[in-house]
Amino acid sequence: MNKTVFKLLAATAITLAFNASAFAQTRGGTLTAIIQPEPVILTSALNTAAPTGFFSANVFDGLVEYDNDFKLRPALAESWDVSKDSKTLTFHLRKGVKWHDGKPFTSADVKWTLENVWKKFHPRNQIIYGTVTSVDTPDDYTVIIRFSEPSLAVLSSLNSNGAQVLPKHLYEGTDILNNPYNNKPVGTGPFVFKEWSRGNYITLERNPNYWDKTKGVSKPYLDKIIFKVVPDAGARAAALEKGEAQYAPFSPVPLKDAERLAKLPGLKLETRGYDWISPWLFLDVNVDRPYFKDARVRQALAYAIDLNAFNKVVWYGFGKPAVSPVVSTLKQFHTDDVPKYGYDPKKAEALLDEAGFKRGADGTRLRINLDYLPYGDDYKRSGEYIKQALKRIGIDVNVRAQDTPTYTKRVYGDRDYDLSVVWFAGFADPLVGVTRAYWSDSVGKNIPWSNGSGYRSAEADKLIEQAQSSASQSERVALFKKLQQRVQTDLPSIPLLELHFFTIQAANLKDTVAGVDQIYSSLKNAWFDSAPKVANAAQAAASATPQAAK
Repeated sequence: MNKTVFKLLAATAITLAFNASAFAQTRGGTLTAIIQPEPVILTSALNTAAPTGFFSANVFDGLVEYDNDFKLRPALAESWDVSKDSKTLTFHLRKGVKWHDGKPFTSADVKWTLENVWKKFHPRNQIIYGTVTSVDTPDDYTVIIRFSEPSLAVLSSLNSNGAQVLPKHLYEGTDILNNPYNNKPVGTGPFVFKEWSRGNYITLERNPNYWDKTKGVSKPYLDKIIFKVVPDAGARAAALEKGEAQYAPFSPVPLKDAERLAKLPGLKLETRGYDWISPWLFLDVNVDRPYFKDARVRQALAYAIDLNAFNKVVWYGFGKPAVSPVVSTLKQFHTDDVPKYGYDPKKAEALLDEAGFKRGADGTRLRINLDYLPYGDDYKRSGEYIKQALKRIGIDVNVRAQDTPTYTKRVYGDRDYDLSVVWFAGFADPLVGVTRAYWSDSVGKNIPWSNGSGYRSAEADKLIEQAQSSASQSERVALFKKLQQRVQTDLPSIPLLELHFFTIQAANLKDTVAGVDQIYSSLKNAWFDSAPKVANAAQAAASATPQAAK
């Protein structure tokens, strides 16, 4: 990221601090937020894709929330206790909370969701809650979770994305994955689902009975949120500039346009709220393909890609070359002491020769397919860049485009792919977000955002299981560092970048960031001030005309 953008971000932080104290929250207004791509499902308990997480946190609450220092705050759970041996976790639930259909929220909902959803379908929670032996509910407002081994990672994933509770009365006895309420969700959150016009928008309205109040004033402050589907990056930039949309996360505009938009008086660029997800971009390699079974071939792929140039050319500096799946900002767990694969095309060619993949008469060694995450042009351009990089070492790559359901089924279900460009959230503890990419138990189960490479390693599995059950944080740190060394030697996935996401939003939209997990948290604190701004000079002139005043 260049110096100009950093200066703009600093100025934005100062402006935010001023606005927080200068205005009292006002109620009302409709927020149009851009969501891209369109979610496949509207329930994060079953699919943790970024669009679903961004949307569903407004409908569902978590057991806790996180502040800007990663500290836990009460949500559906007013308090919690951890036993001395870290094998028992007790939640004391908030009383008087109702589902959007009027039914009471109770401990039975938490117990049922943990046993039937988190442990069976959630790609991250299967590991976190894998050692749960029982869930007791002595009354409607107490949940006691007992583990056979300590599970220190649990407290790192209890928000609406990590611990989304589903209504038992609408799911019990049904085909959970095909339950109609997955796409017309009923939650306890600040906004109530109203309509999903597929391909166009999803509409939420204010929950008038929401439990969260500040100084006697009920949240949320907004009357409505419209999540608008805008597939084209240029159209997203235009919608923000014209004021047709006021909020767009996950680096929504072409990266080259970000600095220009950030300078407009009616817009601001925000980088806060992504800390919890610790995102990294990587190249998954299908190790079940005969030509990728040899680690030398996978290492050759890594040597062929110039990550510094990749970051500058494709991602405009909104990233940092990665050396490990655990990003460097997670200082406690990250290690640089791993095998590294600096840009070295000659080394790549030598490894391919050694592995028996010599150039043919036309100079080609292999012909393969690459599928990129269908989340926008940045991922497409990533695929095209990798195609050119591999062409130089004799690998012919066909870049394939598809929609999200086709992509996830191809990679995580049918496993009918060679290479895949994708990003994962690592979260605050590697057990929450990183180990799912390497744990053999999740291979081929059609669970999106899990082990797409098909990597199976007894040593890696043992390290993951030991880290899951250890009661010593220092021991867990050591185990995760050994895991990084193991997977960077075997290289089933090639880390590319630590991503630096940003949000573009209207300047008059306040308090959109309340915690490190904001991007997967609700907009219950957001509000419009009484002095709206427009994005450009043309709109400013128009707003001064008598017609505009009417």
